[in-house]
Amino acid sequence: MSRFTAYEPDTAPAAARPVMAGVRRTLGHLPAAVGLMAGSPELLKGFLAANAAFEATDLDPVAREVVVLTVATRNCCHLCVAMHTATLVRHAAAPELIEALRTGTTLPDPRLEALRRFTVAVLDHRGAVPDADLDALLAAGWQPRHALDVVLGVGTYTISTFANRLTEAPLDAPLAAYAWTPAA
Repeated sequence: MSRFTAYEPDTAPAAARPVMAGVRRTLGHLPAAVGLMAGSPELLKGFLAANAAFEATDLDPVAREVVVLTVATRNCCHLCVAMHTATLVRHAAAPELIEALRTGTTLPDPRLEALRRFTVAVLDHRGAVPDADLDALLAAGWQPRHALDVVLGVGTYTISTFANRLTEAPLDAPLAAYAWTPAA
């Protein structure tokens, strides 16, 4: 039994209600994870603000999803992997790219693979990325600002993956086709 409440907009803490209503308007439904995050309106607002900032970075949509799925698989967040797999499908990403991201294997696109490897380096080295890893990112055509954008993405999706795992956020029915289980 969960110690966390899955709030609805009419039962959530007052500070979370307008935020939840906005998510429902934007997505057309209220993800269970949002109802769980609403137990801390500051967490919910903080994640959404960080996510909006990450979405506004210079990384294109598929590149952002490379960062997100790299964090989500590393942090074993079944919900984020499913949700962002669906996002990549909406962006018409190649099935080989999606499969490689879900399994944590080499991406078919060398530039995106450099981004994935850099994201892993940020995670592994807690930001103190060795020069060789940063040089490899830049050699693949990325700019120094993209390295910083990756840090924003890692921070944003560390919030999300940790909250989802802590609250045991369930997979929403529309994402069932994209369910994911970490490799043993």
